[in-house]
Amino acid sequence: MSFSYLRELPKPSEIKNQYPLSDKLTALKAERDRMISDVITGRDNRFLVIIGPCSADNEDAVLDYVSRLAPVAEQVKERLVIIPRIYTNKPRTTGEGYKGIASQPDPEKKPDMVAGLIAMRNMHIHAIEASGMTCADEMLYPENWGYVEDLLSYVAIGARSVEDQHHRLTVSGFDVASGMKNPTSGDFTVMLNSVYAAQHPHQFVFRGHEVQTSGNPLTHVILRGAVSKHGNSVQNYHYEDIMRLIDKYNQMELLHPAAIIDANHSNSGKQHREQIRIVKEIMHNRKISSEIHDMVKGVMIESYIEEGSQKVCDHIYGKSITDPCLGWEDSRRLIYDIAEMNA
Repeated sequence: MSFSYLRELPKPSEIKNQYPLSDKLTALKAERDRMISDVITGRDNRFLVIIGPCSADNEDAVLDYVSRLAPVAEQVKERLVIIPRIYTNKPRTTGEGYKGIASQPDPEKKPDMVAGLIAMRNMHIHAIEASGMTCADEMLYPENWGYVEDLLSYVAIGARSVEDQHHRLTVSGFDVASGMKNPTSGDFTVMLNSVYAAQHPHQFVFRGHEVQTSGNPLTHVILRGAVSKHGNSVQNYHYEDIMRLIDKYNQMELLHPAAIIDANHSNSGKQHREQIRIVKEIMHNRKISSEIHDMVKGVMIESYIEEGSQKVCDHIYGKSITDPCLGWEDSRRLIYDIAEMNA
């Protein structure tokens, strides 16, 4: 047989009962969800900053990071809504390498899916407790939604998943802001078709059940750059790119047109320090164009305590073991600059 069934995983309800979210934090999440929804729908003029490690591989370092982020978020709260980026799943282009804490709680040990689900849930709960902020994660595996649905205030669907029917239909049942990235080809139509699908109701099979969803009106796009047929990075955050996106949005019957710009990945060519310049260009374009101002609701930044990246075996505290990130001091200054430019 091609499959060896190792063990049956606990149901989401079992994990949630073992590791519950308190009533106080449940109320906090409801308030955070409303704030973020209001930004996406245009009722709130604040700007979203989704910021944090490329992959959340170490709980101690992640909690340290969000604890540093919390007072900065408080200082800029009149202009920005900060959403910590805690990505517990890591897509791998070739299938090789670290796949995230949800699969490997210890990056140097074999996968352990049960321990990974527990580590994923605990990390998000502890991050909310440490920072007073609910977080963002990538839903690489739609079946994992039930384990964190009461914790997340923002969900991203990655470039390699956005064309997948199961991802699109699952997002149609989410009740939080959900961003669909453009595929690695850069095709805007594919991305917007994904938004259209997720904004509408569907009936399908999910976790062994026939389910029906109501559609997610908070689904929007994330521009992350593309890769050409020659393997070169192609940016899509410039003025002309956003105007083309606006034109494409206008051709479709979509609710609440909105875009988040991912400043890393193919937009930066994975040159992490370029994120500073890219974000400032985005903020400038929002200043000079009311259409871009109304379309671009936020940015996504890869940031950690230490700048750059490392090998798993290097064991440098607070440094990415996947894509290189901005260091903390540069990140802190950039947040203040974003707030100033969103005056």
